[in-house]
Amino acid sequence: MARAAPGQGARKPAWSGPVKRHAQGFTLIEVLLATVLLATGLALALASIRSISAMTTRGEVMSQRNERMRAVEGLLRRRLASARAIAFATEADTLRPYLFVGEPQRMRFVSDLPNYLGRGGPYLHDVYANADYGMLMLDMTLVQGGQPMPERSPRPPERLAEGLDSVRFRYRGLAENGGLGPWQERWDQVDALPVQVAILVQPRQEAPWPELVVTLAEGNGGGAAASAPSGLRR
Repeated sequence: MARAAPGQGARKPAWSGPVKRHAQGFTLIEVLLATVLLATGLALALASIRSISAMTTRGEVMSQRNERMRAVEGLLRRRLASARAIAFATEADTLRPYLFVGEPQRMRFVSDLPNYLGRGGPYLHDVYANADYGMLMLDMTLVQGGQPMPERSPRPPERLAEGLDSVRFRYRGLAENGGLGPWQERWDQVDALPVQVAILVQPRQEAPWPELVVTLAEGNGGGAAASAPSGLRR
């Protein structure tokens, strides 16, 4: 049996001992850079959240403003469009009936209230601007026999809008040729209804409302000059 030559046997692997691995940590510059990036990301996220919150708030405010504006305009449109040729006062000397009195910041006319309000029938509508408090007000009083009849439990004036800088009413009647006449700051033909009424509202810190122009179903006046009795002036 042949023997392996000396030095030709299986070689044992050289043992070099355990391998030492040096763990490398983050440098100070890397830590500072990561902190700056994190802070920048948080700042951007916070700014985005604030911007979205501000946009949402502005949208809600604008939505509420538009809803309020549409509600007020809808109410005035319905009341004016259904104005009736019913007297709410009579001139003592001439017995001329007063159906509509229009001023730059106040107008009075009679219109029916629907029964679902619990106050059905003809009511004097007194729409006026309270310049001291920047409000648009509506006061209603029952009319019977050509005169306002105060109720036992009078209803307080309705505050239609507030925070207003100005409110302006204009009136329009028929011209001599049968067409529409020019706009007037006052409606003094008190024994007839104007054909159209325009309402302009300017809030204090907002854009003006779109001009509301209402055509009165029973309007046929021509805007002839006539003075309102002292008892009807505010």
